[in-house]
Amino acid sequence: MTALSGFARSFPQLALFRIGVGIGEASASPAAYSMLSDYYSPKVRATVLAIYSSGVYIGGGIGLFLGGFIMETWNGTYPIATEAPFGIKGWQAAFLAVGIPGIFMAIWVRTLREPVRGESENLIAPKHPAPWHLLGTEMASMLPVFNLWGLKRAGASLGMNALAALLIVLVAGGLMRITGNIPQWVALGIGIYVTFSWAQSLKHRDPATFGMIFKSKALILITLAFPSISFVTYGIGYWTAPLLLRLHDTSPGEVGMYIGLGSAVGGLLGVTLGGVVADWAKQKHPAGRLIVGFIAIAGTAPLVLWMVYTESLMWAFALNFLHHLFSASWPGIPPSTASDLVMPRMRAIAGAYYILMNTMIGLAMGPYFIGQLSDTYAATGMNSAASLQTAIATGLLIFIPATLLLLAAWRYLPKDEASRLERAKALGEPVEATSTA
Repeated sequence: MTALSGFARSFPQLALFRIGVGIGEASASPAAYSMLSDYYSPKVRATVLAIYSSGVYIGGGIGLFLGGFIMETWNGTYPIATEAPFGIKGWQAAFLAVGIPGIFMAIWVRTLREPVRGESENLIAPKHPAPWHLLGTEMASMLPVFNLWGLKRAGASLGMNALAALLIVLVAGGLMRITGNIPQWVALGIGIYVTFSWAQSLKHRDPATFGMIFKSKALILITLAFPSISFVTYGIGYWTAPLLLRLHDTSPGEVGMYIGLGSAVGGLLGVTLGGVVADWAKQKHPAGRLIVGFIAIAGTAPLVLWMVYTESLMWAFALNFLHHLFSASWPGIPPSTASDLVMPRMRAIAGAYYILMNTMIGLAMGPYFIGQLSDTYAATGMNSAASLQTAIATGLLIFIPATLLLLAAWRYLPKDEASRLERAKALGEPVEATSTA
């Protein structure tokens, strides 16, 4: 789908292909979280999932670097687009270059061996007798219109679903009027409705999984706290390059190279070290992994402020690398902690729920709100660079509620994790039957 984006000839086509990219990316991580949790011991779970998560920074950083380089080289070689092969422009060539290798990667991934679910904790989960049927049931619970049939079949309340849909429409409509942005709130509204509908269906189809996720205060707090941190990291990641282009006498190629390499190397080091520190801290305190969240906040805020207000382009590049050591340190913690709070067969669902929250709070809201704030500040008379600087600085204020959420999670996490098996039994999960201990 990334490669196909290079052949897009209109915005609807590009939007369709980018949706395809999102579907592909979203399907990978829940499966990876569950598989990796059984490939390796729980003692190194945060480290392992952090290394997996480093792909986001490596891929994003290299993509930014290669994208800028390919775009400039292509446009320099073919200044007249109609004379280029297939009439492809520089940005389209960049999509093709970074997308095609993924096809070969998929062939290699196909050779991976599926681990026995739960073997890392001696809680062997029986194989599902009809996984493809389950896939159809899950899809039916989420796709609008089809979800109504799925909800009725599961015995859920269609009236409650309709009430939730009405509330989402009213809130989204109000936000459209306030911001004047229709696509943003239509897309987010659909995402929230789909999530609600899925959770409503899950409650009736699999009450044990629903209870383990949505009745765990620690899990709910974690899936709010860390996406709030990603609100900043996604927002900064999106707007750093445009800011430096506005502030300094530089080119997209130079910014792409230094920002991309700094993000890739800094992100790789930061996320890996964060996982190692988290697993070490976990041995000292049941909630020790959350320490990395506090470290991420404490290190990211001052370094980002320094980066956006420095007058030196080289210092900005260096600070981009340095802040990634902190801002990228946390992604291994939410999925590893979620895996510790649910039964093995539920890991992928818990991971998927975390990704949903991270996508809606971090990815969908972070870049958008910083851009919206920048436009608001620009309307007061600020120039484009100053307004974006101020918007990024203002966006850092979300670290305040993120810190409070982490503190609350610290309180509940030890109890929720220690009572995992008891909670599962109380919800009707046959723990004894699946245990080999």
